[in-house]
Amino acid sequence: ETPDLIVTDFQMPSMDGRQLLEKLKGRAETARLPVIVMASKADISDRLKPLRESVEDFLEKPFFIKEATARLKRLIDKIALEKMAREAPDQKVVKGSLAQMTVLDLMQSLELGRKTCLLTLTNNGERCEAYFAEGHIHHALYGELQGDEAVYQVLRWAAGSFQIDFEARSAEKTTTRTTQGLLIEGLRLLDEAGWTREGEALVSKTDGRRMRIEIRGGNGGPAHGSPLSARM
Repeated sequence: ETPDLIVTDFQMPSMDGRQLLEKLKGRAETARLPVIVMASKADISDRLKPLRESVEDFLEKPFFIKEATARLKRLIDKIALEKMAREAPDQKVVKGSLAQMTVLDLMQSLELGRKTCLLTLTNNGERCEAYFAEGHIHHALYGELQGDEAVYQVLRWAAGSFQIDFEARSAEKTTTRTTQGLLIEGLRLLDEAGWTREGEALVSKTDGRRMRIEIRGGNGGPAHGSPLSARM
């Protein structure tokens, strides 16, 4: 069975990462597989420089397991979303449950994939629409709210459904922050609204619900203490 993602070390006993990439790209069934290469900083900047367009990402060694896991999780979410899009009947509209992928994971995946689309979220009769252009949320509506406030209101949703329309467009501009900026500020507001930080989780002061946080930066690495992803 063809894998969805390959993670390989550059230095291997029988062949190096460059040779493996050449073999993968030379076969039709594996030519488009995303590949992450683990390598030293020197190898990434020198020997692997010509391969930057051929790999999904580089993982610099040595690395922290926590950082590597967060970067892989982000990429896997992106791959899962693209796979759902390919398997959609008309490949223009993707539908799913927020139990499969949280609001934050969805927004990060659309940002990472630089998607232009309309993300519609519904939950118990409530509805939020967020328009993306090249991965950036530029317009959002939730009831009478619009822009940044509309996005903040849905970040705590742990149930409901989503729909992604890759043909929908809007010329309106109501947000004032980047997608990452919206997620950082939204989680800060969650803290103020009664969620306390306990290690890698936000815990509700009222009913004990837990929201797991992953710290990610713009390049997949640490964000200097700013939480960019959470899971109920």
